[in-house]
Amino acid sequence: MGVIPSDKYDRIGILEVLEVLEVLEILLKSRKKWMDNLDAMGSSLDLMQTGLQIIWPLRPGTSKVDWCEDNYTFSPIVAELVNTVSNLLFLLLPPLLIFLFQPYGKLIQKEIHIIWILLFVIGAASAYFHATLSLLGQLLDELSILWAAIIGTTIWFPSRLLPNKLLLENRRLFRFLVAGIGLVCSVLCCIHPPFNAFALLSLVTPGMVLLYGELRRCHDSRVVRLGIRSTITWVVAIMCWINDRVFCDVWSSVQFPYLHGAWHILVCIAGYCSCVLFAYFYAVEEFPHRTLTLEYWPSPRFPELFSVPYINLNKGRLQKIV
Repeated sequence: MGVIPSDKYDRIGILEVLEVLEVLEILLKSRKKWMDNLDAMGSSLDLMQTGLQIIWPLRPGTSKVDWCEDNYTFSPIVAELVNTVSNLLFLLLPPLLIFLFQPYGKLIQKEIHIIWILLFVIGAASAYFHATLSLLGQLLDELSILWAAIIGTTIWFPSRLLPNKLLLENRRLFRFLVAGIGLVCSVLCCIHPPFNAFALLSLVTPGMVLLYGELRRCHDSRVVRLGIRSTITWVVAIMCWINDRVFCDVWSSVQFPYLHGAWHILVCIAGYCSCVLFAYFYAVEEFPHRTLTLEYWPSPRFPELFSVPYINLNKGRLQKIV
């Protein structure tokens, strides 16, 4: 057997070392690609997590608020059908009110149409919320009500009751202050949704007290009757809301868990009637030279209870509030 030269051993060793180095290089490249893939996957996961956080409020059932009506009883895609459909009046009344209040908007206060638009938004947002029970729907519903109250305060609060001479002389400053409060409340409601109930209570309750005070100063029987009907409707609506929320078991036991739907109908009637009254009081106080009357659509011969009140600027002047 022949002897292998030593230089051949050296060449074989070098080749083996080179092969090992090539394998190591391949492994390092593979590791780098693997780490890059992990980084890409991590970025994708971060994006997915961010996306899920964004769309989570859109998902059905993400709201913690659930009313007495059983979910998905009548439809597999609508959570609370009765509570959803009962918002229909909010969608039908605003276009009619915009039409009826065209002269008022031109001659007295064009901002009144913002209120009618917000009533429509309230109905649409409430229907979306009760159809999905999503957190986004809840926030849209509550914030639209909050801003309807805020804007109503800014445009109809009596000038004689403004607490500061500066505010009395500059009503625009008063509007900015109230709007600022509304923005703060909106942010707090988004951060902590249960706060919205407190915000609404702090606005609606003084509004009802103010309405009562204005009615006491008014001597027109038609206006007073509308105020009484509006107040009674508010009381019945609130009773429906409380019963649905607190005594759900009782109403479910008699197969009628639909009082929140009744609340929608009643609060829509009470709400727009209150807006008509505030618009009337504002016009009488700020534009005493205008002639206006409280009328009912479609005809004066219709019973007031089943008619839509509005302010007519083409007839005799109402008795002035004292």
